[in-house]
Amino acid sequence: MNKIEFSLILPCYNEGATLEKSVGDIMKVIKNLKLSSEIIFVEDKSTDDTKKSVEKLVANTKGSRAIYHKKNEGRGKAVGDGIRASYGEICGYIDVDCEISPSYIPVFISEIKNGSDMAVGMRFYENSLKSTHRVILSNAYSFVVSKLLDIPIADTESGYKFFRRSKILPVLKKTRDSHWFWDTEICARASLAGLKIEELPVFFRKRAEKQSTVKIFSDSIDYLKKIVKFRKEINKTKISG
Repeated sequence: MNKIEFSLILPCYNEGATLEKSVGDIMKVIKNLKLSSEIIFVEDKSTDDTKKSVEKLVANTKGSRAIYHKKNEGRGKAVGDGIRASYGEICGYIDVDCEISPSYIPVFISEIKNGSDMAVGMRFYENSLKSTHRVILSNAYSFVVSKLLDIPIADTESGYKFFRRSKILPVLKKTRDSHWFWDTEICARASLAGLKIEELPVFFRKRAEKQSTVKIFSDSIDYLKKIVKFRKEINKTKISG
């Protein structure tokens, strides 16, 4: 087996009819990389035909494999399982709906190659009504994170993160959340561990045909509860340390 240099993790949950086209767009970018690469699908027990699509994609996509969860575990658990199963010293994940273009992948890989331990996408949005709630939520999350956690990352919730695998694995061991808060927690723990983190601007365009799995009200309340709990945890660690 040739040494894998780059691993891309694609968490999948109820991706609907957009999945195969999105993976086709991603593969066009991967094929142009001058790196030996792999794609790891993590199918999180979808309730639609996503599993069948993943099985088809793995059968027809060279250098790909899949992890199938026996129950719905959450986006954070899906990404974490993918990182642990990966072989590349550079690994990363993107949201498979490609609302942030896969064309940024080479830029993020270069950032890790050039010395960063973690590269985080910082989203900016098209000017349209369909993106208004995303902008409001993103800005609200960023404000809360900056006030309560004091970490130097503006957009912790972005679904576009790349890592130096050897540096992120110890951080991953300490990361407990398995759902949407995972993104903020891994950013905070990476910062506290002294990893070199860079944010890179990425353009977010909402896909009208893609149904979001985010429940705005309940997920926002859950997020606030978790960030307060996490802040208490890290404050206790600082005091005891």
